[in-house]
Amino acid sequence: MVSRRALMLVTGVLASTRALAQVRYPSVVARSLVFPRDHGAHPEYRTEWWYMTGWLDGAPSPIGFQITFFRTRTTIDPANPSPFAAKQLVIAHAAIADPARGTLLHDERIARTGFDAASVSDEDTDVLLDRWRLRRFPHGTYSGAITARGFILELDAEPTQPLLLQGDAGYSRKGSLAPQASYYYSQPQLAVRASITRDGKREERTGHGWLDHEWSSAALADDAAGWNWIGMNLDDGSALTAFSIRSQTSNSAPLHAYASLRPRGGKVQTFAPHEVRFSTSASWTSARTRATWPVAQEVRIGDRVFATQPLMPDQELDSRSSTGAVYWEGASQLLQNGKPIGRGYLEMTGYVAPIRL
Repeated sequence: MVSRRALMLVTGVLASTRALAQVRYPSVVARSLVFPRDHGAHPEYRTEWWYMTGWLDGAPSPIGFQITFFRTRTTIDPANPSPFAAKQLVIAHAAIADPARGTLLHDERIARTGFDAASVSDEDTDVLLDRWRLRRFPHGTYSGAITARGFILELDAEPTQPLLLQGDAGYSRKGSLAPQASYYYSQPQLAVRASITRDGKREERTGHGWLDHEWSSAALADDAAGWNWIGMNLDDGSALTAFSIRSQTSNSAPLHAYASLRPRGGKVQTFAPHEVRFSTSASWTSARTRATWPVAQEVRIGDRVFATQPLMPDQELDSRSSTGAVYWEGASQLLQNGKPIGRGYLEMTGYVAPIRL
């Protein structure tokens, strides 16, 4: 998610590098994803993220976690020879959602690549920013290490299922025009082992996680306000993904919508935009930003009706000092007919200001 604040940082760097050019970003077109190469970074594209969320069990209650790394290609001329030219930015967010605390415990970082401050690998997942790191090993396990303000989070996340290619074999439409798309895959049903240190106390927890890796150059239409998205690990081993791109000017229908459902060991079923609909069940208003977030949602996918229920209402993450955006990233239960059937995350953007990628 490219941000106004990040671009302001870049503008400041430009004062010393003097090299602003018309940078052309490649379009997203349908192609076969190739692994492990596509686990790595794609620095020629404008925006990219590796997004890991999950639930960790333990007393007195389960908690949610988020580790996110963003990579942004700026408008600085790639031929600029200055080592100070901020051609690529790396941004990272981390959060713990603990009902005993009631609000997110979170932190963020931003730096340009180079000078050992930040780096991304184009061979496999390996993103580094300060003392924060997310990497993937050849056998498939992810390792995350975050030393943040107020907490330390270290985890290993082991795949238990194959990769889930979203959209058409990883080509994920986000609008009516062909360039409004991203390359997008998920790794659901991760088996997570984590240690969390808070207030000098270390605890070990286990749970399940979900990783999204997505990259694009122009994913959203000009009229897009933001999106609602869910990634849910179901108790029966299924994986449910759904998103809806909201319009700034119309509340009647989304600009685009999508869902996929993959049973354990089964074939992925995808759903057309008219088969996917999000609607509000309950809202919460932030005292900090005054934004009203629909923290509980009804999600209709085909002939099935699901509901989300937040682990706690206040999971708002104000990242205006790094991405320029405020979003709600919330650990949530998934219910059907009033019964819990899974857990994952609900993400919402564009409720404070339209999101820009």
